[in-house]
Amino acid sequence: MIPQYLVDFDLQELPVIKTDCIVIGSGIAGLFTAIKASEDRKVIMITKKTVMESNTRYAQGGIAAVFSEDDSPAYHRQDTLMAGAGLNSSAAVDVLVNEGPEGVRELIRLGTIFDKENGELALTQEAAHSHRRILHANGDATGYEIVRALAEQAEQHKNIEVWDDHYVIDLITVDGECVGALVQRPGGGRLFLQADATILCSGGAGQLYRYTTNPEVATGDGVAIAYRAGAHIRDMEFIQFHPTALSYPGAPRFLISEAVRGEGAVLRNINGDRFMERYHELLELAPRDIVARAIVSEMELTKSTFVYLDITHESADMVKHRFPTIYETCMSYGLDITSDWIPVAPAAHYMMGGVKTDLNGESTVSRLFACGEVSSTGVQGANRLASNSLSEAIVFGRRIVERIHQLPPLGRDTVSAGCDQGRVESPTQAIVERRLKLQKVMVRYAGLRRNQEMLTKGLDELKRQLPIFNAALTKREEYEFANMLTCCLLITESALAREESRGAHYREDYPLRNDAEWQKHLLQIRELGIVEELSDDV
Repeated sequence: MIPQYLVDFDLQELPVIKTDCIVIGSGIAGLFTAIKASEDRKVIMITKKTVMESNTRYAQGGIAAVFSEDDSPAYHRQDTLMAGAGLNSSAAVDVLVNEGPEGVRELIRLGTIFDKENGELALTQEAAHSHRRILHANGDATGYEIVRALAEQAEQHKNIEVWDDHYVIDLITVDGECVGALVQRPGGGRLFLQADATILCSGGAGQLYRYTTNPEVATGDGVAIAYRAGAHIRDMEFIQFHPTALSYPGAPRFLISEAVRGEGAVLRNINGDRFMERYHELLELAPRDIVARAIVSEMELTKSTFVYLDITHESADMVKHRFPTIYETCMSYGLDITSDWIPVAPAAHYMMGGVKTDLNGESTVSRLFACGEVSSTGVQGANRLASNSLSEAIVFGRRIVERIHQLPPLGRDTVSAGCDQGRVESPTQAIVERRLKLQKVMVRYAGLRRNQEMLTKGLDELKRQLPIFNAALTKREEYEFANMLTCCLLITESALAREESRGAHYREDYPLRNDAEWQKHLLQIRELGIVEELSDDV
């Protein structure tokens, strides 16, 4: 079994720093929640790299919220539930669609500049949305603009202290209550950071896969440390693969936003033929999981490693204006998207599951909260509706702060927790080799399409890496690998247990959705294993 703590320690021998609130992560969830909490509390925000490096920074398409007169929260709710394939929490979705617009207005008050047309907020449409409700910034640089604005606010706030280049090794719990975090400083020294509330905003886990749109920092740390702390982890089998990541020699798997298809781009196989009509009535605007699997099928049929995304029928001026980041990035690799078809293939993009929370963002461990991609609020269900993730972060970030206001002070002056398992041996195999092997295992055995044989082989491969938890880990890349392994095990075990196809989880041996048997969540609890929980909507 995976241990409660990654390293041996004695809190009485470590430096102790006390604060009111710890925020772990610096994407939209971390920044927004830290800003709201800092209105009347001292906040320490920890990021393992820099404030500007997060999944949010690379979000292109936009943020979903109802702003047009012909749209309504009811339509937004309907679209979210349809994409979520029967595993959304209706209550959580209601919270999102009704509170999202005010959250966006707050982003604007905090300095975010969204694009406008004729003096009004510009709205676009993405796959599976019935109306134009996607706000964007600088065309296709929405995430960067949001992080820019929020980072400026956070760095100037007297109640927020930002710790760049620090690493949270583990959460410290006493009697089932989270009392803070064990943190490693840039130079290697450790300290105990104690707080009344700890909020995980650590983002996703795309780096578990060989091909991903996520940055290097997206390694699933938050889910892993919460799991070790005893929090319930939910729905980890649902990993969304973005259908259209750049697939070109010498280029990274750069995201080609879904908004490109929303503005009229079409998919063609390497023979130049459009193919989505064979897979779904909504064609290129079908839900992401369907589009991604359709692309893989076409790649197999044509024996190719990519398909094409074609927006050449639109005017060059429109393309450059609407998608400046994508245009400039592709041009840097010799691709002119105004005249060239873009070679694309699916890549790991978003984690629907995560740390189970209630409607106030609180996990099953007292004083431990989760916000953003690391959380499982019930909004996303089995398949995230495009651009709902940024809305979710601000809506539930605000709710978390409201809940923290109700918490009494921790009431502990000293904490005597510790861990001594006598770990002495260092890892023998180079971590960089282990990490690459891990990513290849996930692509091969727990990717877009799965079956029992593949998942069982993958699980066996992953379990061979379990001795890492008995080693004396000292470097952040070692902690990171242990967290990645933890998440890979959680994903593969859940995918093996769910014997149906639903949303982003597709089983070749169980190709149909089975509501009678499987309209339920899978919880993973460190001391209990997998536990089933009925969906709110059953």
